[in-house]
Amino acid sequence: MPRRHRENTLPGFLAAIEAGATGWELDVHATRDGVVIVHHDPVLPSWAEILAGRAIVSLDWSDLAAATVGPAGEVIPTLDAVLDAAGPELTVYVEVKARGIETPVVECLARHPDRRAAVHSFDHRVAKSIHARSARPAGVLTDSYLIDAAHALRMADARDFWPHREIVDQALVDAIHAAGGRVIAWTVNDLAEARRLCRLGVDGLCSDVVDELRDVVGE
Repeated sequence: MPRRHRENTLPGFLAAIEAGATGWELDVHATRDGVVIVHHDPVLPSWAEILAGRAIVSLDWSDLAAATVGPAGEVIPTLDAVLDAAGPELTVYVEVKARGIETPVVECLARHPDRRAAVHSFDHRVAKSIHARSARPAGVLTDSYLIDAAHALRMADARDFWPHREIVDQALVDAIHAAGGRVIAWTVNDLAEARRLCRLGVDGLCSDVVDELRDVVGE
């Protein structure tokens, strides 16, 4: 999303659409009472004021609902709110940050059957479990080079392979495509790197600077 907005906020997601994004990638945790919220870290940072340093899993949604996360007074959104805002044409890629929240994530996705959503995780078991229970496409997320990436994709019953940009080479892209999967590289904020990845044939780029990369993707 554009850098002028704090990550994982609705203003940032909406600005990404204006900049030309075709999907949103976001991170989720669950509160103590099972509400799936969109936030990167398991612990709230300093700008969360009186809740700074508190673990999300130790709080109820009512505790978080009024917490602001930016100078414009943005709030931490629920996954329900983000899916409502997405509309039916946009794909929402949901990174599940921890084990144990599969059920509330599945229940949330079930409330939005007309929304295009996929799930991915560093814990490939989590993505596979949610896919099995929701029929939403799964993704394998990794920041290290896998000797047999296609095997990891098959074992997770996944469609999408999410490698860190630095480990993407032609052999990796070819292997995933041969297995019927898609390669979505992250996080790509450099124009030269975006061009390199596009030449290799990746299927998507996850970026904070959509407006800067839009023309590169179209080349």
